[in-house]
Amino acid sequence: MLDKTKCDEKLGKEVNKHLIKQGVQTPMLSTNISPEVKINSIRKRFNEIMIDLGLDLSDDSLIETPKRVAKMFVNELFWGLDSKNFPKCTTVENKMHYDEMVIEKNIKVASDCEHHFRTIWGKAHIAYIPKKKVLGLSKLNRIVEYFSKRPQIQERLTEQIYFALEYILGTKDIAIIIEAEHFCVKQRGVEDTNSSTITSKLGGKFMKNDSVRQEFIRLIKG
Repeated sequence: MLDKTKCDEKLGKEVNKHLIKQGVQTPMLSTNISPEVKINSIRKRFNEIMIDLGLDLSDDSLIETPKRVAKMFVNELFWGLDSKNFPKCTTVENKMHYDEMVIEKNIKVASDCEHHFRTIWGKAHIAYIPKKKVLGLSKLNRIVEYFSKRPQIQERLTEQIYFALEYILGTKDIAIIIEAEHFCVKQRGVEDTNSSTITSKLGGKFMKNDSVRQEFIRLIKG
């Protein structure tokens, strides 16, 4: 859930520039439309979509649906499109000179695919080896949540989390693995209810050092 008191607009703009430089930013248009205007515009358009589908919007169960969908899109599902909502990411100096892995596993991933706007549901495992900075653990969850709250493909989501952490922590020694189910596969098309998708992004020692990589994999499976 978005908490405006825990956002850092300045950091969000910096991370946004870094992602653009790396070529992994979500394709977006520059717009200054307020959330209220977005909600009203989406409500009107979704109203038309429901009518085109043949639904009777005078029914008491359907009459508020366009407004509900519009508010859900702007306030709940896709607030990660706005860099103003990037989470505060407080780091502390690595005074203890900790040089082993920090791992947080089973972080919830709840997103929507940008091709069919169906749910992506899964979990992320993140590890990094600190250099000068250590990041508060909940910030890893918040970064995953931020990039999940936009239309996504899993490959780009993985890259965005990696490069955001690279910028914040000042290190390439980062590993990301995401395993998720895609409801665009489960509910339509091939309708395969058993498959899941795994993506990874490994940098620094996790990429170059086989023993480090194997330790990470062993620990997240343990």
